[in-house]
Amino acid sequence: MNTKPNILFTATLNSPFIQEDLRMLRSHYNVIEVISSGWRPFITYLKYLRNVNITFSWFASVYSSILVFFTKFFSVKSILILGGVDVAKEKKYNYGIWNSWWKSKLVRYGITHADIVLAVDDSLKHEAIRLAHYDGANISVVPTGYDSKRWMPEGKKQQFVLSVGSVSDLPRLKAKGLDILFDIATHMSDVSFVVIGLAERLRQQLVIPANVRCLPVLPQEELLHYYQTAKVYCQLSRREGLPNALCEAMLCSCIPVGSNKFGIPYAIGDTGFLVDIEDRDEIAQTIRSALAATEETGMRARQRIIDHFPLARREESLRAVIESLLQ
Repeated sequence: MNTKPNILFTATLNSPFIQEDLRMLRSHYNVIEVISSGWRPFITYLKYLRNVNITFSWFASVYSSILVFFTKFFSVKSILILGGVDVAKEKKYNYGIWNSWWKSKLVRYGITHADIVLAVDDSLKHEAIRLAHYDGANISVVPTGYDSKRWMPEGKKQQFVLSVGSVSDLPRLKAKGLDILFDIATHMSDVSFVVIGLAERLRQQLVIPANVRCLPVLPQEELLHYYQTAKVYCQLSRREGLPNALCEAMLCSCIPVGSNKFGIPYAIGDTGFLVDIEDRDEIAQTIRSALAATEETGMRARQRIIDHFPLARREESLRAVIESLLQ
């Protein structure tokens, strides 16, 4: 007889890190997956809520917040994951769900009424408390985890700088700091840069330096090749959670250069370089220092991710949280 608890797993996008959580949960529980947007998910939520024990939702959104509201009528426990954009309110470049007056009200409800909120970095916990105006008693920090056997160094490093992120509009470009990277590249014409994830439509609106090669979002197998060949990985974000691409690149022994924002310093630790994104000269000099660093520096970066963000630790933490709600 199958006595595994039933979990309703929801999201509005199908990213690899979301699929990783889905895979982990399916190895222990009966999981119903609803990864969709539009109006249909709300009907689907109501269809399944009477038969599940827990809801598990990636990102605080209109969808997940309404689902939290629904759970109260079915005596179902709820888990909400904070990833970064869901606790962003950058009016200057219109980034983050909290810029919308009505969406922010829904998200505030979702965060404050979910049984458990799991932030991937401590900085996001503090942002949620600040924006939602509450004590954050239901928030814990559980970092994302990374597979060190999948993301492995191989072959000889080449002298170029890599940056990865799915960017389809100007607000997200600003959040990811790609405008800063392009500006830096303009003044480092002797250095090659590769940017992966920039949408073609957006590329046509930008003036991109000649020494920057832009590629669309790539399958993970192709992305691995770039991680393995790049000497330096650059993450100049203004807003972040715990950057997945940065951690994957570090596992492939890229030497990290990152802004001193949100989860980036915790990811890098003392294994790479942190910069002030307002100081362009410092960034350029730091990138050159990273390109000149030894291979040992890259291997130290890999070891930090292995030590601090193993996939097994996230799996154990998620199971512990779920089991606590089932008691």
